[in-house]
Amino acid sequence: MAERPRLAFIGWGAINARVGELLAAHNLPVDIVAIAKREGEIDASTLPPQAALIRAPDELAAHRPTLVVEAAGREALELWAQPALEAARRLICASTSAFTDDAFRNRMIAIAQQTGGQIQLAPGAIGGLDAVRAASFAGITSAHHTIRKPPLAWRGTPADGLLDLATLPHATEFFTGSAREAANSYPKNANATATSALAGVGLDETSVSLVADPTISRNLHEITISGAAGETAITMTNAPSATNPKTSDMTALSIVRLIEHTTAHLII
Repeated sequence: MAERPRLAFIGWGAINARVGELLAAHNLPVDIVAIAKREGEIDASTLPPQAALIRAPDELAAHRPTLVVEAAGREALELWAQPALEAARRLICASTSAFTDDAFRNRMIAIAQQTGGQIQLAPGAIGGLDAVRAASFAGITSAHHTIRKPPLAWRGTPADGLLDLATLPHATEFFTGSAREAANSYPKNANATATSALAGVGLDETSVSLVADPTISRNLHEITISGAAGETAITMTNAPSATNPKTSDMTALSIVRLIEHTTAHLII
């Protein structure tokens, strides 16, 4: 029988804690061996049984992970990605805005090549990326990604300085630009634009609109692409995370699906 995957988590915030909860609820055959959190306290009662709390990247290898899952923000990913690939050779990333930095992305790909590893970008709040990626092989001529969220979901972002989010009377588009610009300017809210762009036509070729909409209570993603394979339209309306309205619960769910792929005998 194959050894159970040994998971290490980078970060134990809203996303990864939810992933841990779902793994336990669905009894997936994995072992969580380490939780990495560089700063701040963490309630030990929320940690999975037998999981060690580690503070520095050089502590990771001692726990012999076979898969590392990151959901701690761009700076954390930039710090932990190389040690994760060297220790586990497989890395799932939620903070995909880091890959808008061409130098970082190319360096991580080179390390994965050297270690025989693999980096997997979590689909996060969006679905249908299999169709987007498949269409890219035939050629995509246009791609657009719109994100609509309730106004308060944009609090603490540059939108705060552009709009009165507390009293916004109607849906307002406050950003138009490339996926690279959107993910860099709104890394906690528009990570998904980097993912859809990297799956498709590219970071600078994918256009993005960001909208604050007081008429909705859920986070909405609309992706449209056109190309030689035809036209594709993807719409996702996601419930926000119970503990972080900037992200969707679907982000954690998508990571669970990727982890399931390491143990399932039928992959869908």
